[in-house]
Amino acid sequence: MIGDPLNRLDGRLKVTGAARYSAEWPHDRLAYGVVVQSTIPRGEIASIDTAEASAAPGVLAVLTAENAPRLPQDGRAGVSPPAGRELSLLQTREVRYNGEPIALVVAESFEQATYAASLVRAAYRVAPAAIDMERALPSAEPYTQKILGLFEPASRRGHVRDALQRCDATIDHRYTTPLETHNAMEPHATIAQWDGDRLTLYDATQYVYGVKRFVAKTLGIPDDRVRVVSKFVGGAFGSKGSAWSHVVLAAMAARHIERPVKVVLTRRQMFGPVGARPYTVQHLVVGARKDGAILAIRQDVDSSTSTFEDWVESSSLQTRMLYDVPNVETSQRLVRLNLGTPTFNRGPGESSGTFGLESAIDELAETLGLEPIELRLKNYAERDPERGIPFSSKSLRACYARAAERFGWARRPAAPRSMRDGDALVGFGMSTATYPAKRLPASASASLEPDGSIVVRAATHEFGTGTYTSMSQIAAEALGVPVERIRFELGDTEYPENPISAGSMTAASTGPAVHAAALALGDRIASLGGSALDLESCRAIVAKNGGRAVEATARAAPGAEQGKYSMHSFGAVLVEARVDADLGEIRIPRIVAAYGVGRVLNAQLARSQLVGGIVYGVSMALHEHSAIDPRTGRYLNADLSEYLVPVNRDIGDIDVILADEDDPHVDPIGVKGIGEIGTTGVAAAIANAVYHATGVRIRDLPITLDKVLPLSASP
Repeated sequence: MIGDPLNRLDGRLKVTGAARYSAEWPHDRLAYGVVVQSTIPRGEIASIDTAEASAAPGVLAVLTAENAPRLPQDGRAGVSPPAGRELSLLQTREVRYNGEPIALVVAESFEQATYAASLVRAAYRVAPAAIDMERALPSAEPYTQKILGLFEPASRRGHVRDALQRCDATIDHRYTTPLETHNAMEPHATIAQWDGDRLTLYDATQYVYGVKRFVAKTLGIPDDRVRVVSKFVGGAFGSKGSAWSHVVLAAMAARHIERPVKVVLTRRQMFGPVGARPYTVQHLVVGARKDGAILAIRQDVDSSTSTFEDWVESSSLQTRMLYDVPNVETSQRLVRLNLGTPTFNRGPGESSGTFGLESAIDELAETLGLEPIELRLKNYAERDPERGIPFSSKSLRACYARAAERFGWARRPAAPRSMRDGDALVGFGMSTATYPAKRLPASASASLEPDGSIVVRAATHEFGTGTYTSMSQIAAEALGVPVERIRFELGDTEYPENPISAGSMTAASTGPAVHAAALALGDRIASLGGSALDLESCRAIVAKNGGRAVEATARAAPGAEQGKYSMHSFGAVLVEARVDADLGEIRIPRIVAAYGVGRVLNAQLARSQLVGGIVYGVSMALHEHSAIDPRTGRYLNADLSEYLVPVNRDIGDIDVILADEDDPHVDPIGVKGIGEIGTTGVAAAIANAVYHATGVRIRDLPITLDKVLPLSASP
């Protein structure tokens, strides 16, 4: 069953509208909350007038810093990033960014709450603010923090400065990526309901247990009095990995008015208060001998964070391990801006970091007169050069070869701007993709029910990745029953604990736990004398168990293998770009990408995930850019008419190849996550293809037509 291209088991629910998302749970006497946001980037609320809003029809409450319930440690009791962020919970008059929540209006209907929110009037004492990354950098005092709380912000092996003096060719350039906003189809949404001293949250989240613990600590109540439910999430990409301000505000309001409260953010409200991919400014120096042996790489990354919380975009980690280079130095520094705190965004760190690194490697290849794949193979790392240990598996050579053959890479002329088709300048570009194979402890339960069905439960998440289906396949294979006999349930803190569904680790964390729980159930059934799992036999087994369900639980966790092997997924992304010679319009008619991602749980879901990641990479390369007024900190394109993401016509043919890869070390079922790697490398591959087409090197994302024009003056 594992590996079969099974259709999504939850597909019918989604296309018929029966799948219940967090804002759709029915509640009696449901009230609606609307967040009021600041209109300055930094300062203090001098006064806030809520009289007119409070008198508006249907209004039940207007919460501000003047009357909001006081929380332990001023709302900071639960702060433990990245799951527990520092939020805006109406505990202070301070304003730290434009769009920060400063009030919550609660009314009988959403329309009434929205109207009343427009009547709230705030006056401010404005203070100077740092908003624009480029303006802030010269006068900023960058500082360092550990990457993800785990990795040192600087690394060094060998002696880069000495090695660069021995190089025949050196690339020394600056690459930048802009602030990007996630813009999932489903906005952030929470329904909060109190039953006495017990709170239930229906939340659009990637981490039900994280929300449970954070909200409990923030409110000062025991963990066991909070339940979080999240059965379906309509896209997340990292932004729903934390509990943001609206989640706690909904809980505060529901307790205040003693009724359930729903808070759904508008599209504009998703710009600022719920994270973003931060700015990065990368300085890369790469030096090599004329035979292509890279002797030294230095990558220095400055990334933006908020003024009140540290968030490090881990853009240097891939540079430390991707190529067999004896001398490598990396550094990461933070620059504080008066913007909301950044967060994970698909392929966090590696997506922006590979843009810089793989663009520089491409520039080095041209300087040396070497073919880009040849240069990468010349410096291929058979072992992790940073940690000095073997990879658990690595199929990158096969990925280069298979993608190149399928793409027709051998037809690529060396000189840029040497292919043309009518009005279009044609270019071929490529990049290496990589992402860590991560795993955290997870638990699952499995039970044989009186009706003969088998129910498997784990508090993991479904946000478009196919978790219901892949986990059912794992359980079905472990028990040797048809997948139709399995009912997988997720998204509830009443179920066994699972980690955040982020970092491409759901399959590798929850999968082994589900597998172990299913095997444990099989053993339990065998102990009751069961030898077959057909329906008649199962009913007899339940009867022998006193008519009660037969249950088993299991926990799976990483072990010593984490220290013995370096665990990563790898891939090769090859792109054709077409650039209109007169207008500069950029089109990507085809992409061929090959990936080594361990054992594939479902071939159809895997290809869908990787295609989705590639589309995200195209968006990063050509479209996305959160434009912010440098005077006011206000988002200028906070809607989907101005914040550009690809539509169907922007996406050409995407051909995904899955390399056969057996990894006996990464986890008990040999699975690597695939949610992120599809995005990494794509932006660089497109930049490299645009350069090959036009002779214009773009080092600042997004790549827009104004940056390649005028083409008449290009080589």
